[in-house]
Amino acid sequence: MTLTKTPLKVRLGQPYPLGARYDGKGVNFALYSENAKGVELCLFDETGVETRVPVREQTAFVWHLYIDGLKPGQMYGYRVHGEYAPERGLRFNPNVVLLDPYARALSGTEQFDAGVFAYKMGKDDLTMETNDQRGAPLGVVIDDRFDWSGDHSPNVPFHKSVIYEAHVKGLTMTHPEVPEELRGTYAGLAHPAVVSYLKDLGITAIELMPVHAHLDDPFLLHKNLTNYWGYSTLNFFSPEVRYSAAFRAGDPVGAVTEFKEMVKALHAAGIEVILDVVYNHTAEGNHMGPTLSFKGIDNPTYYRLVAGDQRHYFDYTGTGNSLNVRHPQTLQLIMDSLRYWVTEMHVDGFRFDLASTLARGLHEVEQLSSFFTIIHQDPTLSHVKLIAEPWDVGEGGYQVGNFPVKWAEWNGIYRDDMRAFWKGEGGLASEIGYRLTGSSDLYKDDGRKPWASINFVTAHDGFTLRDTVSYNDKHNEANGENNQDGHNHNLSWNFGAEGPTTDPDIEALRSRQQRNLLATLFLSQGVPMLLGGDEMGRTQHGNNNAYCQDNEISWYDWSSVDEKLLEFTRRLIHLRQSHPALHRRKFFSGRPIRGTDIRDIMWLRHDGAEMTDEDWQNPGTQSLGVFLAGNGIADVGEDGQPLQDDHFLLLLSASSENLPFTVPDFGGCTAWELLLDTSNDEAQEVVAAGTETQLINRSLKLYRCVR
Repeated sequence: MTLTKTPLKVRLGQPYPLGARYDGKGVNFALYSENAKGVELCLFDETGVETRVPVREQTAFVWHLYIDGLKPGQMYGYRVHGEYAPERGLRFNPNVVLLDPYARALSGTEQFDAGVFAYKMGKDDLTMETNDQRGAPLGVVIDDRFDWSGDHSPNVPFHKSVIYEAHVKGLTMTHPEVPEELRGTYAGLAHPAVVSYLKDLGITAIELMPVHAHLDDPFLLHKNLTNYWGYSTLNFFSPEVRYSAAFRAGDPVGAVTEFKEMVKALHAAGIEVILDVVYNHTAEGNHMGPTLSFKGIDNPTYYRLVAGDQRHYFDYTGTGNSLNVRHPQTLQLIMDSLRYWVTEMHVDGFRFDLASTLARGLHEVEQLSSFFTIIHQDPTLSHVKLIAEPWDVGEGGYQVGNFPVKWAEWNGIYRDDMRAFWKGEGGLASEIGYRLTGSSDLYKDDGRKPWASINFVTAHDGFTLRDTVSYNDKHNEANGENNQDGHNHNLSWNFGAEGPTTDPDIEALRSRQQRNLLATLFLSQGVPMLLGGDEMGRTQHGNNNAYCQDNEISWYDWSSVDEKLLEFTRRLIHLRQSHPALHRRKFFSGRPIRGTDIRDIMWLRHDGAEMTDEDWQNPGTQSLGVFLAGNGIADVGEDGQPLQDDHFLLLLSASSENLPFTVPDFGGCTAWELLLDTSNDEAQEVVAAGTETQLINRSLKLYRCVR
């Protein structure tokens, strides 16, 4: 839009809500800065002409004004005046146009050539830049109104959830049924072909990798790469315009509407939307990083600075800075952002990247930090799904099992134990017992339930499932870091050939191993999370850190789908969802069921006898059987009636030898009907109680009791 030539009618405005809010007659602007000496609102027209408006009113450190007649689409930024004294943590420079931390939409992406640094490039950060710096994207005023009529959150109970981790662009970029102009966008994800695929797969929630506006780091751009994953947040309110078909068509405000339409389409299919959010750091990096928003608005408020050396930043994230969650305003920023995405964008939950950083008090992780306390008391956020990545890179940052009630956690121990077991490492029987049953050793004692464990065998960070069984070593050469990046401890196995092979025996083993890992995932208590594309055999060609690969390495290859593996995964998810015994809300008790000869769970050796303490500790134990009593769920359904199900028998063997396994003759079962065999998708079998079945080397079987 072009600014009116008539003088602006400026009023005092209100200090809350923060950001730019359109009320139908004009726009209220409010910006928090505790240490600033002055603030100028900068209004820009479509040609880049700037009009500066002094913000004279300040209430409780909030600078605010109201301008009559401004409308949605207005672009704006701020110039903030104050001391430039990095050694004391102050980095004010009015030569830099800054992005409003509460902007709801952005004018575009960062432009490094237009200047994004508050210090003189080529010198240290103590020398202030005196030339105009306009490289940060501008905020854009939006109209929040949207027709949400008919939209309802699926509100799937956590214990019934099946999560699908995916990237907006990667999922849709090559989908043949999505129009080319919509590929890689929110609109592409909302396309009926994609929604139908997800619904048919049986997932209940899609966990989207970061969709907050992010930065493409200069060191990546210099290598013709980008920050594909998006874990470098620039703004916590605005959806990333790179994933917007509306933005591509010239409408930045349309990105907000497009995101809402995507959520509404997924909800209509019964699929929840969970956002992977990065509130632990921002894209501004360390003391030598750019000044785009927070750093130039109020550096000591928003960032953890080193005591006695406020020029530098605490870095618990490996990215150069950590947000100062101890400050009330920074905490409010995060809470306001979370509430915005729930109330205005209708998302259903959040996965918090490096969540241990948010819990830190001084230098330690505190379970009852202000962040968790406020969320638990919040009437909106206390009712959405809260998932922690329970670690960061700081000392004492690995906190799996230590987050408070109401929180679920990415269970990295589950991933490692299951990979090690199926790889054939011995001595893991007791660990596998815990992982199959919801990791009670991690979550039961603090009052949480099995759903606190988000089980996964692969995630965006690491090998895909196909690559886990195809590569012994990472192959990250395309990242331009001499293959030094990414994890080295992958617990992967190539079965004799690194990468693609035509050897039928190796391919058969790889196929079986993929099914073993998937079957274990979906037949374990807790909440399964499937890495998007694993169900179709997606490969990243051995790259286990594809954070910078916005290309065929990361995108789904819809022209090369392993249809048999896809159908196997659908069957697994359907089995899990159809049987309450496979997704219990409560931990097993191990106690006898009244009036029967069984317990709610029983552990069996391959000869049919119950596991002994010696068996659990034996490093040679590579197989076990699990009996699940369908009449031992000890819970009620939504109708208030006791839950009843079939008895199930799960047999697992990571041995390199075929193994005879005696099936139980208790529980009133006369025979056992085969439901699943990872060595043969077409297998059919009914085994008389007390007799043997053959378990092929490195395979899994699931049976149902026949009475």
